[in-house]
Amino acid sequence: MDNMQEFPAPSAAAGTAPLAQLHVLLAGPRGFCAGVDRAIRIVEEALRRHGPPVYVRHEIVHNRTVVEALEAQGAVFVEELDEVPKDAPVVFSAHGVPKSVPAEAERRNLTYLDATCPLVSKVHREVERHFGNGPAGSSGSGRRHILMIGHAGHPEVIGTMGQLPPGAMTLVQSAEEAQAIQPANPALLAFVTQTTLSVDDTAEVVDILRRRFPLMQGPKREDICYATTNRQAAVKAIAADADLVVVIGSANSSNSQRLREVAERAGATRAVLLPTADALDWAMLDGVRTIGITAGASAPEILVEALLDRLRERFVLEIEERVVTTEDVIFKLPAELAT
Repeated sequence: MDNMQEFPAPSAAAGTAPLAQLHVLLAGPRGFCAGVDRAIRIVEEALRRHGPPVYVRHEIVHNRTVVEALEAQGAVFVEELDEVPKDAPVVFSAHGVPKSVPAEAERRNLTYLDATCPLVSKVHREVERHFGNGPAGSSGSGRRHILMIGHAGHPEVIGTMGQLPPGAMTLVQSAEEAQAIQPANPALLAFVTQTTLSVDDTAEVVDILRRRFPLMQGPKREDICYATTNRQAAVKAIAADADLVVVIGSANSSNSQRLREVAERAGATRAVLLPTADALDWAMLDGVRTIGITAGASAPEILVEALLDRLRERFVLEIEERVVTTEDVIFKLPAELAT
């Protein structure tokens, strides 16, 4: 579905040149997903119930605008639990945490809330199921070894791999690593994926692993979340027609980085990642007649609106929204906050 909005040119002051026209392609869907929305609501509800400060282990989502807004309400972001006073509530980020983190919180008698995205929690349960359910009658060394397709150092990967004992999982980051990996028992393998990966890149890695290890178990579909899939499809729908694609999102946001890569591969002349409208360099717009705009799943819509407002300083905008699908997913709050 295409929606076109016409914005008439503002009256030019005497002696000044009229503003140039700029065609804007807005990708839909874009911005917040249900998991991000839920995580933010958990922190806000914890602040309402407990009062500030409420501590949050790691950035609740990878977006500085969101983090700073929560800080203004009284959230305090820390790296590890030893920074949390013993009587203060703490929230775990949407990316998920290793099992050692809630265990440490319980040891210290901390009140904690888990804001892990339900789709990430689903991957955690898959990992446990594959590890615990080898072929009938197997145990110990007969358990399946898990291959996790993802990026080293990302909090979601750390959290997922931390669901099992050390050595029970191996990270596979690329097609090259998928070709090279030599598991101890190729007949006892399973795989899961990080939820924010490129759909196309992940399919290539999975195809290689399935070809090499035909007995490997896995999810019925890859674990890439609906929001990541939809946003990548939406940016593909605008990329080939854009001289420049701008992805609003933070540099440490995996899904935002993947959107930029997908835009380039889908035919955009150029694609850039901007954290905010203030980061826009006007030189980027030299020779640009059509600009595509999207936002990562952790980026609020206000950042897109701010970019459009900034563009209106120099251009008359003709805005076309290309919507590839609509989303109506809502994730419930944890039971302890639902009453």
